[in-house]
Amino acid sequence: MHLFCSDESFAEYGRRWRELAPGLEHVGLPEGRRLEPEEIERIDIAAFTGDLWQSGRSPAFFKVLLQAPNLRWLHLFSAGTDAPVFQQIMQRGVRVTNSAGAAARPIAHSVIMQMLALCRGARPWAIDQANKAWQPRHHPDVEGRRMAVVGMGAIGAEVARLAAHFGVHVIGVRRTPRGDEPCETWPTSRLHELLLQVDDLVLTAPLTDETRGLIGAYEFALLPQGAHVINVGRGPVIDEAALIAALQSGHLGGAALDVFEVEPLPTTNPLWEMPNVIVTPHSSGNTDLAIERTLEVFTDNLGRYARGEPLQNEVTR
Repeated sequence: MHLFCSDESFAEYGRRWRELAPGLEHVGLPEGRRLEPEEIERIDIAAFTGDLWQSGRSPAFFKVLLQAPNLRWLHLFSAGTDAPVFQQIMQRGVRVTNSAGAAARPIAHSVIMQMLALCRGARPWAIDQANKAWQPRHHPDVEGRRMAVVGMGAIGAEVARLAAHFGVHVIGVRRTPRGDEPCETWPTSRLHELLLQVDDLVLTAPLTDETRGLIGAYEFALLPQGAHVINVGRGPVIDEAALIAALQSGHLGGAALDVFEVEPLPTTNPLWEMPNVIVTPHSSGNTDLAIERTLEVFTDNLGRYARGEPLQNEVTR
């Protein structure tokens, strides 16, 4: 087998991977030169790891994959497979697995950080500090807030668990509640009923045909005056123009956004300069432990692949 992955991940895990798959060969992503056609032809498995995302080498990595005629299996460090390149690869019959849940903890930690930051006015305070302006402010309590978490996968479940420790009443939302969620959970069909009651709307849902544009002008209008929106799922789950309008009108009290309709977020987008908005560059789950856990998922799957066993987290759509 010939594994296409970053030099960094192979340097750390290569010895262990070769123990699981004897004879495994590495095809790296060199800087300063293109892979030769015969190198690309040898690739039959690939691992898209977090270090490639963080270093901006994703386009180069997927450009190679789209040219690899013998690719049979691709593992992804992230959970989402909504990007067109993933669909192109799967349409070729390539098996795709992901590391769903590996970054759930740091993403949930980011959500809690943003909940606190929005309640405590972290962005206005930062603006005041930059302007050397001494302006004491009154802030809402976190304890007693009502939170809706849309998407009760690993991330949503961890958000619900952590928020409860701050005295927040959490209600989850998923298409069909299973009964094993860590909080009261309603079906998506009751979303509009729930929005009337919540102070914090947290979006952790993946992008699907059902979730695209799920939250728009009508949904924002249902939220109580001053409500906060936190999105760590996918940008197109929200109608961004409607969100901007709701923030500018003052109906929404603030938003913390890690994902956007267009990424990187264009410099002309008004979200950058709004005093009640916190912008982060799709990085809420980028931590060393998260990367380590994604590599552990791949390592387990590599052993399964070599033994001809079923793979974990295989994407079936």
